[in-house]
Amino acid sequence: MLDKRLMKIAELVSGKGAAADVGTDHAYLAAELITSGKCRRVIASDVKEGPLDSARATVEKYGIQDKVELVLSDGLEKVDLNGVTDVVIAGMGGETIADIIGRCVSNLDGVRMILQPMTKAELLRKKLYEYQFEITGEYTAEDKDKLYVIMVAEKAPDGKLLTENDALYGFFDDDEAARKYRKREAERLAKVGKSLEAAGKAEEAQHYAALAYKMENGTDSVKINSIYACLDSIYPFSAQDSWDNSGLLVENYDMECSKVLLTLDITNEAVNEASEKGAELIISHHPVIFEPLKRIRRNTPVFTLIDRGIAAICMHTNLDICDGGTNGVILDRLSERFELSGEAEPFEELGDGRHYGWIVQLAQPEVPSVFAAALRDIFGCEYVRVSSSAERVSRIAFCSGSGGSMLGIAEAKGCDALITGDVKHDVWIAANNSGTALFDCGHFHTENIVLTKLRSVLENKFPQLDIEIAESSSDPCEYV
Repeated sequence: MLDKRLMKIAELVSGKGAAADVGTDHAYLAAELITSGKCRRVIASDVKEGPLDSARATVEKYGIQDKVELVLSDGLEKVDLNGVTDVVIAGMGGETIADIIGRCVSNLDGVRMILQPMTKAELLRKKLYEYQFEITGEYTAEDKDKLYVIMVAEKAPDGKLLTENDALYGFFDDDEAARKYRKREAERLAKVGKSLEAAGKAEEAQHYAALAYKMENGTDSVKINSIYACLDSIYPFSAQDSWDNSGLLVENYDMECSKVLLTLDITNEAVNEASEKGAELIISHHPVIFEPLKRIRRNTPVFTLIDRGIAAICMHTNLDICDGGTNGVILDRLSERFELSGEAEPFEELGDGRHYGWIVQLAQPEVPSVFAAALRDIFGCEYVRVSSSAERVSRIAFCSGSGGSMLGIAEAKGCDALITGDVKHDVWIAANNSGTALFDCGHFHTENIVLTKLRSVLENKFPQLDIEIAESSSDPCEYV
């Protein structure tokens, strides 16, 4: 009666109590569980009357009307879970299954979930851990040329989160079916990477190539000193400003890692995220230790890093100064969006070939309001503050972070616009008096965009590393 997919699901039902089959369709699973003697009672639900009519016909065919309860329900909303030990949700998209669980998550303590997503298994895995479930088993069922993923999940007392790679890799035993599944996934990811490469999206292409590598080969640990040396070869720590404190600021227990979290700032939230995702190293832009510490308080990121054995590499001004760093990413983004004339020029020159920011010339002048709208898209910020007196922009200086004090340098170099963040009141007044277009895109947004570049650099060198851009790396301000 059942295909291989449903047979595997039936095998995984514990039989310790009643089972609920959500989205039952023809109630074939319910009939199998009852007629085999595995369950004494099954609740079979569906969101539409049509499938329930088909289910009713199956139940009547096998004479099990007294053991199968048919329920019209959107997901689990009208399913009475009293006495239910197993909930099966199969044959739906991963997003739909995650939504069904998310709406009833508080009622699922002690319930064994058996889930079979038709699409987006990685999204479902990630959501399950956000809902504080743990995948205790994962299996494949092969039927003809199709491979079906089946997960068993139960509520977990300890909080854990999945990285993107974790969510893709899954929790299968290392058997032939799992290897076949991962090989197919690797081919799919590699194909996405090739498409992105053809579209000129090199960083995203590199990321998918690295995901494909890990899907076939798994992750492996790397010495943190090797990661430091790689970064130092591209963004030399010796190039940092004299007042800065970039470098390996916190060591971990064994100075190796297999998971890395990238973030703009090492906040308490970032350390918690690293801990929950199992990252042994955080790489940030802003130094977690800047001024000399005379005391390490318990509620600080430094204390928590040490307590949880997480290392920290911080790349501040060396990343801002070096080609291909923070300002190099902004240059690339502007070049993708606008036609530029001539070569970019150094903005604030520091000597020894070092400089903050660049100056570019637009091939066609832009109205400040139109240019500001483009910057909002480039940086992903909620709004851009713009000075009020300029009429056109063409020669533009930019510096990531807090560069409002560089307005005079921009004007001295013949620029009619400056892009930066954290602009103070007096600088706005000066810009309006001089007619210079000033664009404040926010300190966070003008720097956070470098994280995808850092990930690409590291994945190119270490494809075996699981490198995650922190979900907690977000604008520290809210706008009301």
